[in-house]
Amino acid sequence: MSAFFDKTLREVIEVSASNSPTPGGGSVSAMVACFGVAMTAMVCNLTVGKEKFKDVEPQVQAILDEANAIIKKLEKLVDEDMMEFSNFMKAYQLPKNTDEEKATRTEAVQKALKSATDTPMEIARVCLQILAITEKLSTIGNKMAISDAGVAAYVAESCVNAVLLSADINIPMIKDEQYVQKVLAEKAQLVAEAKKLKDMALTVVQERMK
Repeated sequence: MSAFFDKTLREVIEVSASNSPTPGGGSVSAMVACFGVAMTAMVCNLTVGKEKFKDVEPQVQAILDEANAIIKKLEKLVDEDMMEFSNFMKAYQLPKNTDEEKATRTEAVQKALKSATDTPMEIARVCLQILAITEKLSTIGNKMAISDAGVAAYVAESCVNAVLLSADINIPMIKDEQYVQKVLAEKAQLVAEAKKLKDMALTVVQERMK
C-alpha cells in the first residue's frame, strides 16, 4: 500500500500546492484518474444487484473488478512517478569534474530521463483502460447514475492529455532518437484513442439521459 495514499485529502492537496517538487504533474494526473475510475466503479456498484439489470450483471461485475484493479495500479504509479523524479535529481546532481565523471553522469541522466518518461506513458495507458471500460459501461450501466460514467470519461481523457505533458518535458533532453520517435508515435495513438473512446461514451451517456 502507498504511504502517500494514507494521507488525508487535505494533506495531499497541501503538499501538491507546496514548494515540494513531488507530487508533480504525473502523480497528480494519476491521482485525478483515480477519481475518474472511481465514478466508473460507482456506476457499477449502483447497477450490480439490481433486478432490473440482472441480465448485464456479469458484464458490469467484470467492469467493476477491472476498475478496482486500475485504482490499485494507479496508486502504485503515483509512488513510482515520485520516485522517478527523485532518481532523476540524483543523476543530475552527480559530479562532473572529470571526463569520466561527465560520461557517467550523462549516462545516468539519460537513463533517468527514459524512466521518468516511461512512467507517465504507463499512466496514460492505464487511463485509456479507464476509458475503454467506461465506454462499455455507458451502454449497460444504471441509467439513473449514467451521468457519472460521463464524468469518468471526461476525467480520464483529460488525464491522458495531462500526464503526457510529463513525458513531453523530458523528450527534448533524450538523445536516443529511436526511443523518442517510439514515444511520440505512441503518444499520438493514445491521444487519438482517448478522444475516440470519450466521444463514444459521451454520445451514449447523453442519449440515455434524455
